[in-house]
Amino acid sequence: MYEKIKKTAIDTLKIELNEASRLLERISDDFVEACLALQQCKGKVIVTGIGKSGHIGKKIAATFASTGTPAFFIHPAEALHGDLGMVDSEDLVILISNSGEATEFKLMLPLFKRKKLKTIGFTGNRSSFLADQVDFIIDTGVENEACPLGLAPTSSAVNTLMMGDALAISVMHLRDFNSTDYAFSHPGGSLGARLIFKNMDLIEQHVQPPVCYPDETLSEVIFCLSRTGYGLAVICDDDDKVLGVFTDGDLRRTLEKSTDLTVKVGELMTRTPIVATADELAYSTLELMHSKDINAIPIVDSEERLMAVLTTHQIYKSGIN
Repeated sequence: MYEKIKKTAIDTLKIELNEASRLLERISDDFVEACLALQQCKGKVIVTGIGKSGHIGKKIAATFASTGTPAFFIHPAEALHGDLGMVDSEDLVILISNSGEATEFKLMLPLFKRKKLKTIGFTGNRSSFLADQVDFIIDTGVENEACPLGLAPTSSAVNTLMMGDALAISVMHLRDFNSTDYAFSHPGGSLGARLIFKNMDLIEQHVQPPVCYPDETLSEVIFCLSRTGYGLAVICDDDDKVLGVFTDGDLRRTLEKSTDLTVKVGELMTRTPIVATADELAYSTLELMHSKDINAIPIVDSEERLMAVLTTHQIYKSGIN
């Protein structure tokens, strides 16, 4: 039984991989012109398909949307009952049908032609109604479905998905869509957080930074360290420019040598401390903190005035890791 199941799975994959390998010969002039039409589209990309083609179409629309091409999926039945109202004259439509004979498309395509919309057809039948009516044909045809009955869309569904990815990624390159652009489409993920959030975005405005001045005593600085819990106090001049820092580590080292709590912190602080600017990416600041083995860092403005102290915990909390 185990061997039979494994053989069936392997045979399925072999058929699908074999059919997919034939797609390399299908990157035609129509494919290139379809990419250029998508790049030049001033409106939205509307993807439509019914049954398994619809499920694949939803994924294709999502891939376009996340790689810089505004796109969404419309179900053909819903389209014929009002959703066509979402289609504007500057839009482009991708229609998916393996047979190319979907009844709904025979009603929809004349309407698209009347609106003078550019259309792209994904089909496995180059002699079909769909292939005859669209501006550009993407050939997803197969000789063998992986389904032993030859009925369930398997190899053809994989081909459609792959050609959809090839189309979307080609257009992505044409648009010079980069990782920062991608992050704005995925702000909820770790990559989005890394490329979007700056230090200024993570500053807790209601929290006063742990500021001390050079003429304050060690006793006063200890109180500041205890009150804030940042593990450091930032020593500033009267204009709030950072002069140095005094950390928990500095405190331990000081008390090992002396218990004089009246000494001025200006004599004890670490001068020229590590700081980060407000407009730097928080991810870059996190990497800096890791490299210097510190858990908190002063954030300064363009004139080197203290704005806040940022901790690794605050950065992690934003989703950056």
